[in-house]
Amino acid sequence: MNVLILGSGGREHAFAWKIAQSNLLNKLFIAPGNAGTMQFGTNLNINPTNFKALKQTVVQNNIELVVVGPEDPLVKGIHDFFLNDPELKNIAVIGPQKQAAQLEGSKEFAKEFMVRHNIPTAAYKSFTTENLEEGYQFLETLRPPYVLKADGLAAGKGVLILTDLQEAKDELNEMLTNQKFGAASSKVVIEEFLDGIELSCFVLTDGKSYVNLPNAKDYKRIGEGDTGLNTGGMGAVSPVPFANDTFMEKIEERVIKPTVEGLQKDNIPYKGFIFFGIIKVGNEPKVIEYNCRMGDPETEVVIPRIESDFLELLIAAGNNELHTKTIQFKEESACTVMLVSGGYPEAYEKGKVINGLDVVENAILFHAGTSLINNKIVTNGGRVIAVTSYGSDFKQALKQSYQNIEKISFDNMNFRKDIGFDL
Repeated sequence: MNVLILGSGGREHAFAWKIAQSNLLNKLFIAPGNAGTMQFGTNLNINPTNFKALKQTVVQNNIELVVVGPEDPLVKGIHDFFLNDPELKNIAVIGPQKQAAQLEGSKEFAKEFMVRHNIPTAAYKSFTTENLEEGYQFLETLRPPYVLKADGLAAGKGVLILTDLQEAKDELNEMLTNQKFGAASSKVVIEEFLDGIELSCFVLTDGKSYVNLPNAKDYKRIGEGDTGLNTGGMGAVSPVPFANDTFMEKIEERVIKPTVEGLQKDNIPYKGFIFFGIIKVGNEPKVIEYNCRMGDPETEVVIPRIESDFLELLIAAGNNELHTKTIQFKEESACTVMLVSGGYPEAYEKGKVINGLDVVENAILFHAGTSLINNKIVTNGGRVIAVTSYGSDFKQALKQSYQNIEKISFDNMNFRKDIGFDL
């Protein structure tokens, strides 16, 4: 089978690495890919939201399965584009249609869905410029810290957690009136703050059946001890030590099953990955957010822990046959540490030559923001490379990753030295 992966980050490199191991694969294409994905298939210089160019590629290369990495093409309706085109409608797309992608594309849509299907989440209300005053009043009823979320997609940066009431009111005004996050914050969801420890759960579903993928915990802040600005993710650990069987059963019964069944009840077809951002409050799980794709850098620890043929699972999801499949995991832990450009998540320079990749041992390097220029691998993003290792537990795996990081260098390279510190 010929397969096309859309995206250019560490998540897509992990997909390519795993899919390339399958005997069911004939040719693999990645659009646009990066310097790491080239080892496993053909990179195509196409933007994942350029649907016309993607159609041409799919038809020319007899592609039978499209795996969508990032959220943007999903929220913009790539799956619908395929279904509505007579030449493309029989090609399986792993990633939900536009309506279902609103689970990630709109915080309000997701909240309303959870309330409708009794899925545990924080109390909330939504506001626009029309009812800004009511927003101020609602903030006064809450205890700090105050959580403000841009309703739309803001590249992971549209969430503010503030301890001062006046600052929260000022920021609400900034988001709504002055469009702090552009159109994404034309509506803002304010919700109660949940105090606990977070983890990420993932399923692959065909809309009726699903398989659970390994769980993970990621670290979003740039600074040690979870301080500083939010990033796309600085590292991840799988499995999550505090998520024992009893807690995972609660998540399955109270969150995962009601979500998949809720989609069916609402007549929302869903084919692809669902990411559940969970917070453990006491011993109870609550949902912070949904994503309609795999997380990054969690994918770089989740995928390496899957023993089964990943492509076989994706094909089954595409054919509505997931109920015939089971999934096996590796016993070992996997941990990843992200190497980032100096200055990230604010301004940073690209094009720095990366040294030492060829001497790394017993670790998998997933390229997140790299490109090949004059036969040299150079930085091409804020997050550059995820260094993933296995171990008998997360400490062992992290030790292995950190030992390998000592062999890698590029100008102004930065990384967190405390991934897993709170476990």
